[in-house]
Amino acid sequence: MIESENILRILKETKEAIQKSDFSKLKDLSNQTIHSASISQDQDNISVAVTIYSIGKIFDRKDYKSLNGWDNFYKMLIESLNNSIFYLEKKDLNKFRLNFSFLGKTINKISGKLKNYIEDVFEKAKISKASRIHEHGISLGKTANLLGISLYELADYTGSTGIAEVDLNRTIDEKARIKLVEDIFK
Repeated sequence: MIESENILRILKETKEAIQKSDFSKLKDLSNQTIHSASISQDQDNISVAVTIYSIGKIFDRKDYKSLNGWDNFYKMLIESLNNSIFYLEKKDLNKFRLNFSFLGKTINKISGKLKNYIEDVFEKAKISKASRIHEHGISLGKTANLLGISLYELADYTGSTGIAEVDLNRTIDEKARIKLVEDIFK
């Protein structure tokens, strides 16, 4: 993990946003983490970004809170955040990773519609965040591999959103690159 202090800050702010019901802040926190993940291509940053984004999407859906298992999910989420923060403060990255992966496993302890909804949110979040990493200039193949999704899923999503057509992702031909380098060194 390259930026444990940043992840610690993000997790503390995530917990605070959840407790204050400031769910729009979760999207911003996830975006901050995706930027770091794009630079470092670090699995910890990526996991945190996807999880926070998913949590934000889950809490945006008010109807989820009325489903069976919500209270248990909420309790396990807060417990997992508390433990993750604790282990990062102690600089115990192995226990942090183990605990943070526990959050994904809590979904398996939920049953019924809520479990299906949450699983779907997490899967879609992986693809969405993968597209954001790709937008930062990481290849589709590398990005798909980092997030454990198929290249087809990512290519299909980025093709439908127009992310692949962002000017920053376009390459320039060889002559233009040579001219650019010549201009730099003049």
